[in-house]
Amino acid sequence: MSLLVAVTWETQPWVERFKRHLPGREIAVLGEDFDGSKIRYAATWGPKPGSLDNLPNLEALFSLGAGVDHLMGYPNLPDVPIVRVAQDDLTYRMSEYMVMHCLMYLRDHARFAQAQREKRWEPDRSPPIASDVRVGIMGFGVLGQDAAVKLKMMGFDVAGWSRTPKSVDGFKVYSGESELDAFLARTDILIALIPLTPDTRGILNRSLFKKLAHDGRLGGPILINAGRGGLQIETDILSCLDDGTLKAATLDVFEKEPLPEDSPLWSHPRVTVTPHNSAVSEPEATARYIAKQILRYEAGEAFENVVDRVRGY
Repeated sequence: MSLLVAVTWETQPWVERFKRHLPGREIAVLGEDFDGSKIRYAATWGPKPGSLDNLPNLEALFSLGAGVDHLMGYPNLPDVPIVRVAQDDLTYRMSEYMVMHCLMYLRDHARFAQAQREKRWEPDRSPPIASDVRVGIMGFGVLGQDAAVKLKMMGFDVAGWSRTPKSVDGFKVYSGESELDAFLARTDILIALIPLTPDTRGILNRSLFKKLAHDGRLGGPILINAGRGGLQIETDILSCLDDGTLKAATLDVFEKEPLPEDSPLWSHPRVTVTPHNSAVSEPEATARYIAKQILRYEAGEAFENVVDRVRGY
């Protein structure tokens, strides 16, 4: 068995990790000489066109991250299972991010931070509590559901939306295009965790923002996007912030990354920018997860978290 490491960044640390978790297995590296007929698995992120060709005995592709949109447009993608990384480490990091930012909006952190800089004593006479705030999580898979549980523990009124019908104990889950407007109408803080597909590209736009609740205790709807940059139309976000359609936005992903220095998002007073670090895949945990999947498969069990190519996630 050979595992091919096909990434666009430094490969040696990944080779060392896989050797620890798959002792005795041959680890090949894209760009070095190897026998393509021996490759049964490939661990990859953003492979260059042609780099996954000539692997006649390939049995599975592993995406070195939670998303797989980097593979969906790949020309001549091998017809083998694509396995997403879905590990507790990444899930818990995403939930931490969501709880932190929802609490910062709940407690009006930006206003008090500005008051501190200006040395103004500005007490809040009637602040809302978490149960006053309706959080809507757009994308109710593993990441969305864990975030929902932890936000609910803090007291937030949480609902989910999924492209396909889904039942999750303890939560109202809206589904499909027919229920999207109702979901948006009850949402004060919109969390976007949906995968990027042709159907979802640009979905976070002015038309959608106008449908969010404008009668909530936070003074206007708020967007938190930690899904994919391709989901959002950044010019719409900026114009909606300026005209009051949105009150604020926390963005961890962008149309172009790194975010260009001349982007107005950097300096907009109601935008929080983070550098795509909401749920960084911890390399050791990722390698361990992939090794576990390979060993499961070789023991006769099915891969977990296999991508549906039709849906794109």
